[in-house]
Amino acid sequence: MKLQQLRYIWEVANHNLNVSATAASLYTSQPGVSKQIRLLEDELGVEIFSRSGKHLTRVTPVGKEVLNIAGNILRQVDSIKQLTHEYNSPETGSLDIATTHTQARYALPKVIQNFIDQYPQVALHMHQGTPIQISEKAADGTVDFAIATEALELFSDLIMMPCYRWNRCILVPKNHPLATMDQVSLQDVAKYSIVTYVFEFTGRSKLDEAFAEQNLAPKVVFTTTDADVIKTYVRLGLGIGIVAHMAYDPEVDTDLVAIEAAHLFDTSVTSIGFRKGTYLRGYMYDFISAFAPHLTRDVVDKIMTMPNKEEQEAFFSNIELPTL
Repeated sequence: MKLQQLRYIWEVANHNLNVSATAASLYTSQPGVSKQIRLLEDELGVEIFSRSGKHLTRVTPVGKEVLNIAGNILRQVDSIKQLTHEYNSPETGSLDIATTHTQARYALPKVIQNFIDQYPQVALHMHQGTPIQISEKAADGTVDFAIATEALELFSDLIMMPCYRWNRCILVPKNHPLATMDQVSLQDVAKYSIVTYVFEFTGRSKLDEAFAEQNLAPKVVFTTTDADVIKTYVRLGLGIGIVAHMAYDPEVDTDLVAIEAAHLFDTSVTSIGFRKGTYLRGYMYDFISAFAPHLTRDVVDKIMTMPNKEEQEAFFSNIELPTL
């Protein structure tokens, strides 16, 4: 059994069983990849992939177990590489982060700017996507960190640590009836068409839960992943907008009024996470603590020793998170 063979089956599984795409990503030939997979299967005495003719059709039950172990082995190999890089060149490397548009646009710019100033030789790459896309990228090792708010059950294979709390505001044009009210209610909001985030995205579930608890059916007429797009359609008169409060900039959005909505919706918590067993380099610890100051190196190391999420959640229950 060769490490190269384990990498081949891992990459094939993560390229939707497309051997040609896998070979291209690994800068090798398709016949070479196919041959090594066959040699590994022959040695193990099992089929990792089912086939129809020359095409791979699915991962077999035993193949799923083999891939799970192979993934752990490859992550350990990567940790060894990271360890040696940290020893030889602590100020150089790369950092890949997957997150949503709202985090990338409003919560991260200053953190990233300061990080780049501190580590100019670390290449930083940002990947934006939905919670599902973010969790998949983190789970398969495409990115180092995942930063997300919703659907944290998708991140069960990651160590997720809470960073801060946030809530929403309602955006309306200056001449809108809601802008003149001292305090709006959900019943008031439900009278108007709503422009907001797509379901399971950037705290959207808290919005739906609030309306459901009062037996109200919100008239959501347009959804998107981008707060700036929401503001554009509010300006066009499509409806009132409900966005993360951090997405409203009073210096830029001078034509809009932000109505406080913390009394209408429960707060959401944004978390940062990484794969279990990941070797964190010095600059990775620094990025985490820059984004969430309470997540010091000692705290992160302690969390990594905790065997289950219940213990981790109990630990953070005693920490008061900042609010953005």
